[in-house]
Amino acid sequence: MTGPWKHWRRALVPVLAVFTALAAGFLLVTLTNGFEAARLAYSGLWAGAFGRWRALADSLVAATPYLLTGLAVTLGFRCGLFNIGAEGQLYVGALAAAAVGVHITVLPWAIHLPLTVLAGMAAGMAWGAFPGWLKARTGAHEVINTIMMNFIAIALVDVLVKGPLCDPASTIPRTANVAETARLPLLAPNTRLHAGFLLALLCAIGVWLLLTRLPLGFEIRAVGANPDAAQQAGIRVRRSYVLALGMSGAIAGLAGAGEVLGLNGNLPAAFSSGYGFDGIAVALLARANPIAVIPAALLWGALRNGAGLMQLRSGISVDLINIIQALVIMFVAADAIVRWLYRIKGESSDLVTLRGWGAQ
Repeated sequence: MTGPWKHWRRALVPVLAVFTALAAGFLLVTLTNGFEAARLAYSGLWAGAFGRWRALADSLVAATPYLLTGLAVTLGFRCGLFNIGAEGQLYVGALAAAAVGVHITVLPWAIHLPLTVLAGMAAGMAWGAFPGWLKARTGAHEVINTIMMNFIAIALVDVLVKGPLCDPASTIPRTANVAETARLPLLAPNTRLHAGFLLALLCAIGVWLLLTRLPLGFEIRAVGANPDAAQQAGIRVRRSYVLALGMSGAIAGLAGAGEVLGLNGNLPAAFSSGYGFDGIAVALLARANPIAVIPAALLWGALRNGAGLMQLRSGISVDLINIIQALVIMFVAADAIVRWLYRIKGESSDLVTLRGWGAQ
């Protein structure tokens, strides 16, 4: 099957997986708390996520780090690499952006802001490229190395923010506020929606162009599909590993920089709520398609942003959101269940095999 219908059919299973997970969550609440509680919970979830312009803006703000970390994981997937380290890369990106934003105060906005953003991306790139280099030179598995580097990054940021970088005027452990010349501008008045969301959208387009239009992207996909065949074709597989994880880290570092420069204005201790790990779920839902990461991240952001009003209206714990997200990923990964439920013909996709990501 070719043409546009092929792409729509490929997106059908993730869409039905989301619908099925939401339906299962509604049924769970109905069985445990009654139909009225379920109705109030879902109406509150919708209103909290999309009910007003400010709610929608907050959902876009919440979706921004999910979009960037989802893209970071996607880029690694397409090279056959499982980047579990987006959380650590996000942390060091935030740290670098905070350091440059706080301690450099003599530059104009047109120079200071790009310099601060690039500092966050450079830190994330270095943090991601190192496990890629270890894999290329020693064969060390990137999953183990990136997981360990998460712990190092989180502990390093915690020590620095509570120690030499701590703002003595603050009652909580955090850095001083970054200079105004390093702040990302707001996109709409009376909201928290900042230009980091536009940067995330541009990243999604850039990753798509890289993978589908540029020779480097072809090499990355070829290595992800079959590294041995890529090696025989003259592609430098080791270089692809380092570049893919380095670029992946740069995107995750941008996510950390955006949280500091666009949302918080400073770097507090333990500021991330697991964005790097949720990025894995977003990439899975998007089937490692950079453009599909956009709606997947918007879904994650909407669920997170609407959870508060859902709990307020119905009394249902926000843990329901975690259940729904887990069900979404389960149905996407085990897509044979969804195909059986909705009588969809076609072969199931092995979403666990990383070589399959590179081949798509």
